[in-house]
Parts: sequence; structure tokens; C-alpha cells
Amino acid sequence: MINGIEHLGIYSDDTKTLKDWYIKMFDFKEVYDNGRGTYFLKAADCSMIEFVTASEYGEVMSDKANGLRHVALAVEDFDSAYKALIAEEVEVVVEPMIDDEKGIKTFFFRDIDGNVLHLIYRRDKF
Repeated sequence: MINGIEHLGIYSDDTKTLKDWYIKMFDFKEVYDNGRGTYFLKAADCSMIEFVTASEYGEVMSDKANGLRHVALAVEDFDSAYKALIAEEVEVVVEPMIDDEKGIKTFFFRDIDGNVLHLIYRRDKF
């Protein structure tokens, strides 16, 4: 059986700049560098993102297009994380949505390559 998602891959023209942005913005730790543009970054919960140099190029798609469209990043302090992202002038996809009754806060934005990220706080974990 599958135990979980170990990592996801993001392809980029400039993996070094993109992985450095993720380190700066989210305090991820670099755990692998193959010396040829492939990097693994690890989050505090040990989930990882792999950055790989792109060899084919497509267009930036709408956040509602078919297929994988966002990566959700869990936070404990939504307000501070949101303020830090806005201070860095990230591109907003969907303004914050707050559901106090359910204890959920979400915010959709783009990284510097145009990938959609989803900041999420859940009061009650699944």
C-alpha cells in the first residue's frame, strides 16, 4: 500500500532561483543537489519538493484548467504567513477565504515561475 506522498516535482527553466525562492519564502531545507540543476527541498513535516530543469515548455495555465493545478502548503500561523507573502508581492490568484465556523483559512497565489500555491490553515486536522 501507499504510505503517502514523498515528494512532488516542479520543472523550471531556472531551478536554482526557484528553489532559493522556496527556501526564502517557506524556510524549506535543501537536502539534495545533483550539481546539474536538480534539487530536493524538505519541509518541517519531511514532505519534499523536487526541482528539475525543464526541457520542454508550455504555457502558464489557469488555476481551473484540467490536471494538477496547485500545491497546498500547511501553516499554523496563517495571518503571519499571508502577510509575509504579500510583503514579497506574490501574485494573488484568489484573495484569502476565511471560514471561522470550520476553522479553515486559505489563500491562492503564484510562485515566481507561475505555479499556483495554496496556503492553508486547518484548525481541525483530518
